[in-house]
Amino acid sequence: MPTGLDDLLHYAAAHPLAPACDDFYFLRHGQTAGNLQRIFQSLAEPLNETGHGQARRAAQLLADVPLATIVCSDAQRVLDTADAVAALHGLVPQREPGLRERNFGCLIGTSSAQIDWACDPEGGESLLTFAQRKRAALEHALAQPGPVLVVAHGGSLFALVALLGMAVDLGVLGNAQPLHFERRGLSWNVTPLLPQDADDQAAIA
Repeated sequence: MPTGLDDLLHYAAAHPLAPACDDFYFLRHGQTAGNLQRIFQSLAEPLNETGHGQARRAAQLLADVPLATIVCSDAQRVLDTADAVAALHGLVPQREPGLRERNFGCLIGTSSAQIDWACDPEGGESLLTFAQRKRAALEHALAQPGPVLVVAHGGSLFALVALLGMAVDLGVLGNAQPLHFERRGLSWNVTPLLPQDADDQAAIA
């Protein structure tokens, strides 16, 4: 679990996200060379060959979902992932710059293996600024006609589950793993979409 997330959790508890929809989908972008190297990435970091394959696989997993809207970060790796899904649905992804990954400023290009979310990097965003931006972008995305698919970054997923009052589970953070979020009573559950020949997995509370 990354360190320094206390401020994010405190902000999320005070400013929870309360979508009007009862379910939606989330997809992190496919793999990049920066993911493999475990470094802080720039906005321009592209998908690698594996990442393009992962995006196509995710698109197949989402092919039967009656998506109405796809909202995505405008980072190229996210756009390429969103386009793979959109092509099977006849949709044009809506670009939302607020869904970009956190700007780590002077840390871009350096190791993220020991990430401290509480850091305040020179030329980058504080955790609070990131959380505020992410909440506004997610609120906008989830207000679109549904079912909505949000395509973004790992940091977006951390922020999303915190803002929904859920526990952060590293098991759902994989590249290009489609996730189905559902409201059940007063709480939210998330279930990974898996190939038909894979074993069913229990929803993650």
